[in-house]
Amino acid sequence: MDQDWEPVVVRKKVKKPGSSAAANEARRAGGEVESVRKYAAGTNKHTATGPVVDARRLDDETDASSHQTVPLTLALAIQQGRQGKGWTQKQLAAKICEKAVVVQSYEQGKAIPNNAIIRKMEKALGVRLPRPPKKKKVDDA
Repeated sequence: MDQDWEPVVVRKKVKKPGSSAAANEARRAGGEVESVRKYAAGTNKHTATGPVVDARRLDDETDASSHQTVPLTLALAIQQGRQGKGWTQKQLAAKICEKAVVVQSYEQGKAIPNNAIIRKMEKALGVRLPRPPKKKKVDDA
């Protein structure tokens, strides 16, 4: 009876083709290595609402002098509703899944009105908030 003295590998670590170890090994061997970095890869960016949408609205604005901001009636209604519940700005922001800065800018009247955020505030506070008037579009035709 012959015995088999060949080594048996139970687990072999396979290098992924995109890993840095495989790239370093290819560089050492003298091969060509191409690496591409993806834009915002692996981040959890909030793109549905927020600064990107607001910036786009500002870019689309034809009048360069000013843009629409939250009216004083809406700012006061948000503030009164929040204080009626006994919440801080941070607590309201957590309830509507936004940052505290967003609530702060709405209460100061500096934010660009976003109906989605106003709707979330209405739902969280349980009150009907006054909506800002719609902008009139000017036709050049």
